[in-house]
Amino acid sequence: MKPSDIETLSFKIIDKEAGEHNFSQKEWPIVRRMIHTSADFDYMKTVRFHPLAIEAAINAMQHGKTIITDTKMAMSGISKKKLEGFNVKIKCLISDTEIGKKAAEKKTTRAHAAVDAAVLDMEGGIYVIGNAPTALLHLIELVETGKAAPALIIGLPVGFVNAAESKAALIKTDYPYITNIGRKGGSNIAASVINAFANIAKGEH
Repeated sequence: MKPSDIETLSFKIIDKEAGEHNFSQKEWPIVRRMIHTSADFDYMKTVRFHPLAIEAAINAMQHGKTIITDTKMAMSGISKKKLEGFNVKIKCLISDTEIGKKAAEKKTTRAHAAVDAAVLDMEGGIYVIGNAPTALLHLIELVETGKAAPALIIGLPVGFVNAAESKAALIKTDYPYITNIGRKGGSNIAASVINAFANIAKGEH
């Protein structure tokens, strides 16, 4: 089978096994791709969308705003082919030398320092977090104090320390987000959300 045929068949299987759900016509392709990436139907119960999330993401892509990721893995997982035509840039600052220096100086994580360094780039864009709760917590702080203004936060950090807590904090904000409840998540899941949005912005599913 061709890769495209495998994907099409996978989506048909997911639709069948998922059955009825309460996601909207635009929300479901995002959740479905998360399930496709992880083979985990738990996302049907745990994913949460801010009411303005989809509109914010599509608008950011169509206007060529920057997508920033917390890890190189998330950046690698975003399909450059799907983003062709949108003129968006994808950045990840986690490995920059200056980020390491600033993290050491402030005795914080590189992910935390990378958020500070990305404030200008993230304006009107999308910040994608699939690994670092410290990045998500700091980003929430900057957004709530008016020091950062991404159009959308994709907050899907994975793990046992502050992953669930950081996502719960995001849900309590009134800022456009996509996240989930609990410990699950990851760079691959976060990247899959961007890939789904690219399809939606193109009028595909």
